[in-house]
Amino acid sequence: MSDTLLQEFKDGLLILTMNRPERRNALNPEMTLALRDAAARASMDAEVRAVLLTGAEGHFCVGGDVKAMNEGQGAELSPGERKQRLRERMSVSQYLHDMPKPTIAAIEGSAAGAGLSMALACDLRICAEDAKITTAFAKVGLSGDYGGTYFMTQMLGAAKARELYLTSPLLSGKEAAEIGLMTRSVASGSALDEAMALARQLAAGPTLTYGRIKQNIALAETGADLSACFDQEAQNHALSMLTADHKEAAAAFVEKRKPVFRGA
Repeated sequence: MSDTLLQEFKDGLLILTMNRPERRNALNPEMTLALRDAAARASMDAEVRAVLLTGAEGHFCVGGDVKAMNEGQGAELSPGERKQRLRERMSVSQYLHDMPKPTIAAIEGSAAGAGLSMALACDLRICAEDAKITTAFAKVGLSGDYGGTYFMTQMLGAAKARELYLTSPLLSGKEAAEIGLMTRSVASGSALDEAMALARQLAAGPTLTYGRIKQNIALAETGADLSACFDQEAQNHALSMLTADHKEAAAAFVEKRKPVFRGA
């Protein structure tokens, strides 16, 4: 396990903490590989029922390590090699977005560049009101990676995504929540606690059903026609009716008690 990515697992919840606080959790090769591998494992591990992504010591992630870029690290690579290595690491965002279980980002301090992209890949984003949210890429002469342009365009539309990527304004967490970039903003210093409570709730929920909900939304996200979306909804709903969790929820409703889901 990499020291740059701390991992904690309890009661179905996997907590991934980016851990380079001296660089505001800027991404380096070790961390990006660890993130990719952890997200890949989580997507396939039935014991993991939700994933929480956060950063150590008051910051989420400022994106790529610009100081390392300035020092010329990786300069010996050809454009093709750069593309291949970057594409491999970027898959963490796809795992966070596609995995059949909820993913939540807890954001204090800065979320910029690829750090913001990974947060946008998650299903839900809880941020501090005074968090600093920015695309950042254009200010360092880069066009963007880790799926940020895709996720932001899906969330806010192409016009707003162009504005935020081309002009790279610095938004507070409150402002980012008001325009729909964040799920909600909370008092400074409480984002991790709020996100943790939500993540634990989701980790105790009907995991298979959550995965099918995400699959339905992902299909709609591609622009599939209504008939295709209806077909998938009908299939996933029918399959969900066969799960132990649905049967438990129905019994709990009749018995007027809280259901106990097993994620099966």
